Order: sequence, then C-alpha cells, then structure tokens
Amino acid sequence: MAAVATIRRRPQLSRAQRREFFFGVLFASPWLIGFFLWTVFPILSSLYFSFTRYDLLQPPVFIGLTNYTNLATDNDFFLVVWNTLWWVVLSSPLGVGSAFLMAVLLNTRIFARSAFRAIFFFPSIVPIIVVSSVWAFVLNIQFGAINATLRAFELPTIPFLSSPDVVKPTLLMIHMWMQGGAMVIFLATLQDVPRELYEAATIDGGGSWARFWNITLPMCSPVILFNMVMAFIGGFQNFALPWLLTQGGPNRATEFFALFLYRNAFQYLRMGKASALAWVLFIVIVIFTVTLFRSSARWVYYRSE
Repeated sequence: MAAVATIRRRPQLSRAQRREFFFGVLFASPWLIGFFLWTVFPILSSLYFSFTRYDLLQPPVFIGLTNYTNLATDNDFFLVVWNTLWWVVLSSPLGVGSAFLMAVLLNTRIFARSAFRAIFFFPSIVPIIVVSSVWAFVLNIQFGAINATLRAFELPTIPFLSSPDVVKPTLLMIHMWMQGGAMVIFLATLQDVPRELYEAATIDGGGSWARFWNITLPMCSPVILFNMVMAFIGGFQNFALPWLLTQGGPNRATEFFALFLYRNAFQYLRMGKASALAWVLFIVIVIFTVTLFRSSARWVYYRSE
C-alpha cells in the first residue's frame, strides 16, 4: 500500500494580518533602530576594538589578544581589581542589609513613620552630583561640619576623604545611606507577608527574633536575592560617587574598575585597552551573577514551594 506523503505548508498570512504586522513593525521601528544603533552596534564594536590598538586619532590596528594578555602584567590593573573586589564584597551585603533593616524599622508602628519613610527615601531621588557636593562639604577636614564639631570639643579631626585608610569606609558609609530605592522594595515585600504567619508563631510562643528569622527572612528572600544581584552589578560599575568625591584618590585608594576604564578610554585614549577592560568586567559580572543565582537554591524560599 503506497504511503501518501503530506507536505505541511507554512500557513499564509492574510492580507489583514500582513497589514497589521507591517504597521506593528513600523510603529516599533524607532525603538528597533535605536536598539540596534545604540546598543547592538556599540557592543559589537567594543568587542572588535578590544582586539586592536586604537586611539581615536588613527585607524584601529588589529593586535589579537595583546590587550588582554597585557592586563596580566599590569600592576595598576591588579590594584584596581583589589579595590573593586573590596568594594563589591563589602558594599553589596552591607547596602542590602541596611536597606532591609530600614524597611523592617519602617514596617513597625513607630512615631512619625511617614516622616521617617520620606527621610530615608530622599537620598535615592537626589542627583548624585548634589549628594557628592553635600558630603564633600560635610566631610571636609578644614571647614566640614563633622570636623568643626570635633575641633569644638578639642578632639582630633578625621581625614575622611584625604586618608587612604579612611576614604573607602567613608564611601561605604555614604553608599549605605543612599539605599532608599532598595528600602522601598523591601518595604512593599514586608507588607505582603501574611499576618497569619506572625499570629500563629506568636501563639506557638515564638519571640520577635524567632518570627524575624523563621518568617520575615524566608518570605523576603526572593527580594533579597534580587537586590543582591543588582547590588553586585552596581558595585562592579561604581563610578559616580568615587569620581566626584575623590577622583580615585588619595594614593589611588578608590581607583575602582570603572574609573580605571574611564581613564584609559577618555584620558589616555587607549580605546582598545578600555574595550578589553569592559569585556573583562562584563564576564566577571556574568560569573558573579550566575554564581549568586546557583547558590540561591540553598537559601531562597518561594511560596509555591
């Protein structure tokens, strides 16, 4: 018996469907053009330039992996990596932790809660240039408010922004102060935790710490993961605050990866090396993000589980 082969043809779009698709692409074309012109093309260009010697004044010269191999013998690169890792390892958990604790505080019935919410959230909506200018004035060793108060009590002044040993903790303190955005996300999550769980724990004799450890933290763990991922990515890309307050000093104590990349690209015009640095940073961020997501299976709790 002969088998009859049937050929499946792709369903043809009707005239109305083709017209709808055409206008859909037409209306989306401004975004598509911008996406390919300002996102895809720069990414691919930076990948190509990372294999070249390019200074914007002469045509790029292909040199293979030289830009990458030179980083292995660049002492400045290792100094920058150390500064960046110090910052990421400390700023990410401390920033998320401070935002979470502020949210827990504001989720309780305290006096003037609305006013405190506005005060804690305010730094996250102020432009970074304003924040940096205010802190530079407050922390100034000669006429800053903090050191002026210390001198009034005949106490030694603190070189917040001029000492290599103090400047990174100072930036860390300012970073923890600017966690209003993460705080709002945590606050919304805390208000979504079922009250019945706390009531049941209270009936079973659970104290405040037991309720916090066994209910609040597990129920907020997905949002903690989200904020940790964003904090790690932002930590590796930290640029504005150290640049505006210290410009990498003193003694290169705050020369982070983004500052080092900026100097090579726009001060030294080493576009090839800067592109290589950008791709190294991209790979490191991907590795950290994947590692964080893989580890989340051990400590992140989802309600559907």
